[in-house]
Amino acid sequence: QVQLVESGGGLVQPGGSLRLSCVASGSIFSINAMGWYSQAPGKERKLVAHISSGGSTIYADSVKGRFTISGDNAKNTVYLQMDSLKPEDTAVYYCRMTVRVSPAYRYLEVWGQGTLVTVSS
Repeated sequence: QVQLVESGGGLVQPGGSLRLSCVASGSIFSINAMGWYSQAPGKERKLVAHISSGGSTIYADSVKGRFTISGDNAKNTVYLQMDSLKPEDTAVYYCRMTVRVSPAYRYLEVWGQGTLVTVSS
């Protein structure tokens, strides 16, 4: 019943910026954590950034200082601000959330469909 929809991907030149958004819809009681992952063709999906309900953040070494994750639980939304983009950032970016659909139910892992980010000159 819970669906994540990413948006904001596209084509950008090296050094440029993009802002990704991911909105969760459906029956949601609470969100425990939100994160972004990237997957380039032929490679494994990797963690890009993660934010907990308490606001703690984790970033991949490759994006530290360039990307910023933020969340708005009231809007069931997570953002990824990507600055100083590099060609190696090119990938499909997936949103992930752990959500509780009722106070009597366990947390569920939900993934979005992905949005393509292409960094090229």
